[in-house]
Amino acid sequence: MCEKHSIQNGLTPRVYQTMSMPDIDLSVIAPLYNEEDSVSPLYEAIRRGVAPLGLECEIIFVDDGSRDRTFAVAESIAGDDIPLRVIKFRRNYGQTPAMAAGIDHARGKNLVTMDGDLQNDPEDIPRFMEKIGEGFDIVCGWREKRQDKLVTRKVPSIVANWLIGKVTRVPIRDNGCSLKAYRREVIRKIPLYSEMHRFIPAMASIAGSRVAQIPVRHHARKYGKSKYGLSRIYKVLLDLLMIKTVVSFSSRPMLWFGSMASLTTIVSLLAFAYSIATVNRTEGVSIVVPIGVAMLMGTLTIFFLFAGAIGELVYKTGNLKMDTLAELRASFTGFQTLRKEE
Repeated sequence: MCEKHSIQNGLTPRVYQTMSMPDIDLSVIAPLYNEEDSVSPLYEAIRRGVAPLGLECEIIFVDDGSRDRTFAVAESIAGDDIPLRVIKFRRNYGQTPAMAAGIDHARGKNLVTMDGDLQNDPEDIPRFMEKIGEGFDIVCGWREKRQDKLVTRKVPSIVANWLIGKVTRVPIRDNGCSLKAYRREVIRKIPLYSEMHRFIPAMASIAGSRVAQIPVRHHARKYGKSKYGLSRIYKVLLDLLMIKTVVSFSSRPMLWFGSMASLTTIVSLLAFAYSIATVNRTEGVSIVVPIGVAMLMGTLTIFFLFAGAIGELVYKTGNLKMDTLAELRASFTGFQTLRKEE
């Protein structure tokens, strides 16, 4: 019997309740966007890849608002020995929300995420599970011989990986590789949105998770075309700025806001001193601008100090639980659960 779950987002965001089903050993999650030709070969490749493990597995396909027959093809696949569960978004939200949806609905104690374009090789999955068995919480793949275009894919990736490593101090060689394995209790504590799936190791480092990385095979794209290009660079940079703030100041918010307050205080004092010096030495010169700058910077100083105090209060007394994270994810992607059995 094939067990399928079609999950479609509603018109308005709402919180879902994950279906009550027993835990299994492994869930393999693959986001799909306009990949109708890849769906069936991907399912068969995953089946072959996990077969040597001898574990109770499931496959979760997340159709991220495809405009072709991706969902129809996925829904028509007959899973003989490995259950297939299908999640569908009514519009395109992006790779990270698609992964978050699969993670939230996964029953596996261990989770493996991968791309749906057949460039990742499911035959590498047993090696990831070996590392998880050694006690690691997250295992990242790095595409040792990447089969992508040099200028639009490889070079930006090299620069981004170097920059991410320098900023986060988590030396992952290939942050963009979607082929990763996680312990469920670890990955579900990490909020995912925007392009945050690239920064999971950095986010996990806050909680002291053990992270490993292994070389994986990478194949040239067979069907369709790449959904990513140079346009995603600015999103990664913005997310990197946010990650740096979270990693460096998550437990010391007053330090960050205090640093900003110090800068605005200095500017405010300099502007005020300049206005005083100008009015005493030069007649007929307007001091409206320097006084205005001094007042603006002084106001920002007060704002930063209050923000730091609120941040400290939230950190000391707040308790962001797993169910709250699930609600945040659900409100972002907005989908409700329907169950269909065959």
